[in-house]
Amino acid sequence: MAVVGGMTVTAHPFGRLADGSSVDRYVLNNGRGLELHAITLGGIITALHAPDRRGRSASIVLGHSTLEPYRKNDAYLGAIIGRFANRIADGRLSLAGRTHQLSRNDGAHHLHGGSTGFDQHVWHAALHDTGREIGVAFSRLSPEGEEGYPGAVRVTVSYLMSPDNHVTIEYQAVASAPTIINLTQHSYFDLSAGEAASVLDHDLLLNADSYLPVDDTLIPLGDVASVADTPFDFRRAMSIRSRIGADHDQLHAGRGYDHTWVLNPAADSSRAAMVTEPVSGRCLEIWTTEPGIQFYSGNMLDGSVVASGRVLQRHAGLCLETQHFPDSPHRPAFPTTMLLPSQRFRSKTVWRLSTIG
Repeated sequence: MAVVGGMTVTAHPFGRLADGSSVDRYVLNNGRGLELHAITLGGIITALHAPDRRGRSASIVLGHSTLEPYRKNDAYLGAIIGRFANRIADGRLSLAGRTHQLSRNDGAHHLHGGSTGFDQHVWHAALHDTGREIGVAFSRLSPEGEEGYPGAVRVTVSYLMSPDNHVTIEYQAVASAPTIINLTQHSYFDLSAGEAASVLDHDLLLNADSYLPVDDTLIPLGDVASVADTPFDFRRAMSIRSRIGADHDQLHAGRGYDHTWVLNPAADSSRAAMVTEPVSGRCLEIWTTEPGIQFYSGNMLDGSVVASGRVLQRHAGLCLETQHFPDSPHRPAFPTTMLLPSQRFRSKTVWRLSTIG
């Protein structure tokens, strides 16, 4: 157990996998109503308790209280995603004069790191204390050839909690050979903590003037489109419900929202998104150093997953995944996702929790 300024981190056994590997759960508590639970399998955030406007705390992410459902986590609930978040067309990667065939686990495409991505590996955990923040650092070595990727990559993802109800996610990676990297966190948020039937009445703001249109397999078409005069314009906060039902070809392609917004540039990190839930008063702001954010409205949840006794129907949760752009290796105009041995990949995203009203 670690204690800093009234904040604590404790570790608890969470279960064992079929191969005998033990999985532990780390609990971060800032003493002010914010508590995060994360396990060593996939660095999965299983719960994030946050107070509502009346001070009542409940988990605002979808998750399970036992290990078994995470052994086949098709929805990627709460997981670290890598080596490459989102999709790569045809699972094909050309790098340093060589072509690499990545695993294809989404039809013809590569999705979220492949058939056994970062979400399905047990990570090493260590306490992390910055003096003001306290948390846990998850690390693993992704060997050369894993899911078809070139080079070995050492990855560390830290979850840090502060007294002011901020959760910071820091990503670092180094590679033994030229490769690609695109990491994100795949929590599904429901700021009503299960009190509402869906997240459609959440109010959403996205700090983006443009987004990436996709084909019907969710691969970017290559152009960057303006959000103006479209249902993709969330530059002012409005309910998801007010826009998601519009007759728009991109909403048909994504079966709802499952697109990357191109964040308006800032000198360092910028506020990418803000979500509020009017009944509970909970508010989540997301700040990031990443160039994009994937807003996914939980379109594929179909009742086949039960989390903590709740049947997860369509739109039961929403994802706001800070990341680089999908299919970047095939799009030279997109920000690069290449990682060279001489470089260190760094990225930071902050979740700021508060209440309104």
